[in-house]
Amino acid sequence: MPRKTNGIEFELHPSPKRDEEGKPLLYARPASGRKKTMKQLDDFCAEYRNLQKGEMERLFNLFLDVAGNWLSQGYRVETPIGSLSIKLKLVGEHSDPDKVTGRDILYNGVEFTPSKELVEKAGKHHEGYRKKSGIVGNSQMYDPKAMEEALRNSLKLGYTSVSTFMYFSGLKRDSAQKYLDSHTKGEDASLLRIKIGKSYIYSPKKKSKSE
Repeated sequence: MPRKTNGIEFELHPSPKRDEEGKPLLYARPASGRKKTMKQLDDFCAEYRNLQKGEMERLFNLFLDVAGNWLSQGYRVETPIGSLSIKLKLVGEHSDPDKVTGRDILYNGVEFTPSKELVEKAGKHHEGYRKKSGIVGNSQMYDPKAMEEALRNSLKLGYTSVSTFMYFSGLKRDSAQKYLDSHTKGEDASLLRIKIGKSYIYSPKKKSKSE
């Protein structure tokens, strides 16, 4: 069967859930690195939507200024693509509402809720899906032999770090540290972990003479 060359490109990553054999279950997401910039949007609208060059960018900057002001005052801003509102964080643990004051509240970013129209348009007009070739993201964790080889290579100096193991394994930082940490636990632990400054150093655990 010929390889599919159109459609939305996706990549696979391991999830925290595991199958009956203990292997991480995979999930799919759009391939990383595929993006459109503000300049590309502005150029497209000038070429195909009868807007003046730079008009789309000016509109976005104007929206950023006005919507940002309204959001900072606690308003929800509704648009054709969805609504925006600020998120708040309650500091500490509270059970009595009468004791909570404005000093206990922190700004915690902006929440975006897409409109029904945007969700429907984003799901239309595509030509299926195609898997990104090669080892992608953290999906190599699904191959124990590849991970063991990466660990051996990273330990050639007698020790390794999260950054070094990231280089040899291709894993992202959190996954690389979780993998290394998993070898420091239990009776069969093969690595020792030592904290130096803000970083961890991992070295092979020496076997006792009885082993």
